[in-house]
Amino acid sequence: MAITLIVGALAVVFDTTIVSVALNDLATELDAPLSTIQWVSAGYLLAVFVAIPLAGWAQSRLGGRRLWIAALGVFLLGSILSAVAWDATSLIAFRVVQGVAGGIMMPLMATLLMQATRGRNIGKVMAIITVPTALGPILGPVLGGLILQLADWRWLFFANVPFCVVGGWLAWRNLPNDRPAADRPRARLDVVGLLLLCPGFAALVFGLSQVEGSAGFAGAKVLIPLISGLALVAGFTAWALTRSTGALVNVRLFRHRAVASSSTLLFLGGISLFGSMMLLPLYFQRVRGEDALGAGLLLIPQGVGALLARSLAGKYTDRVGPRGVAFAAFVFVAVATVPFAFVTAGTSEVLLMAALFVRGIALGAAMIAPMGAAYVGLAHEEIPDASILTRVAQQIGGAVGIAVLAVILQHSTGDAHTPAALADGFGTAFWWSAAFTTAAVPLCLFLPRLPDPAVPDSAEEAEAAAKV
Repeated sequence: MAITLIVGALAVVFDTTIVSVALNDLATELDAPLSTIQWVSAGYLLAVFVAIPLAGWAQSRLGGRRLWIAALGVFLLGSILSAVAWDATSLIAFRVVQGVAGGIMMPLMATLLMQATRGRNIGKVMAIITVPTALGPILGPVLGGLILQLADWRWLFFANVPFCVVGGWLAWRNLPNDRPAADRPRARLDVVGLLLLCPGFAALVFGLSQVEGSAGFAGAKVLIPLISGLALVAGFTAWALTRSTGALVNVRLFRHRAVASSSTLLFLGGISLFGSMMLLPLYFQRVRGEDALGAGLLLIPQGVGALLARSLAGKYTDRVGPRGVAFAAFVFVAVATVPFAFVTAGTSEVLLMAALFVRGIALGAAMIAPMGAAYVGLAHEEIPDASILTRVAQQIGGAVGIAVLAVILQHSTGDAHTPAALADGFGTAFWWSAAFTTAAVPLCLFLPRLPDPAVPDSAEEAEAAAKV
């Protein structure tokens, strides 16, 4: 079951990392300004955020297997349409189709595996779930660079087809047929929640994506969508709290300390992970003079470290609990980021790659432990909402990290043009990245200390277990 889900998820993860290194080439090939082409990624990200909250409701209506196959089919359709796009506008539209499917698939993967194991071996399950996200940064940029050197840009999207086809076939064969019974009451879509939450998330991410230049967060094009997004999310929270059941996402789960602390840590971890993934390629390209492929190759050690950390972090999460693993992991992420605060144009690449390897190991553990902790003490039917909340927290953290560090980098580099001056500016940005990571360290103490037994079958059993 795990292999089946990983094959399908790789299509989503590879697609994201491949396209991220191809924006300049797409701008040239489609004869469009970079400000337009960046919506190839931004439009996808917005669609992901709109779709994530729908995953729980859609699973309750269709069942996990049918929803997974349907989402994989939509992603396949979006990939083929993107490959035959005739201009920038059509490519952006077809990427939105991909984003809707990807937004459903990523939380659904965690939900299906966690429900299948009933909460046992949470660390091991999280190690499995993070395989695609560990492989993406390793192989995605390299694969994207190779495709652009050897073939037409359209093959960036045709490369998804084998993963989608094989993943769909495996899902039909291997995933349990959990289609809801015909006589079971159908879950109703929370239309009010949908109209509040999905546009709210999209507005927040859109506002954060507009942060640039000296104005930073003060510009109207940033403040208006940010304030609107916060108001919509706050409105949804108030609406959901008035409903005992049936809300689009069960925000009452934040009453569980494990869910609240895990979501907060994943938010800060998203800042560290995604923010640094913006800084590092830019450093190698702007300061060291590398091209997209060269920057991707230099980032491989971090991805390899994250991949190698999975089994070790999962084992110790199950053995000693998520609290100790997360505490040590966030400390090492901060420590391994510090060397980049001292970078110069002539800093040894061997030293930087060694620091990236250590940082990758720590980042892998820093994601696995909080993700697993979020499910401690939850009932079977509460797992989909926990998957959505943690996924949103991590992705919002990533958007915040990119926006904040981009503003810091803009102000710290200023009018710098020489490699030495640019390196100083990047050093300041990396100091801030290390500071955000350090802020997460004391919050790790709020995670569950010991491994948790199997997930209760119902909310009543979960409440009784909590009282005991």
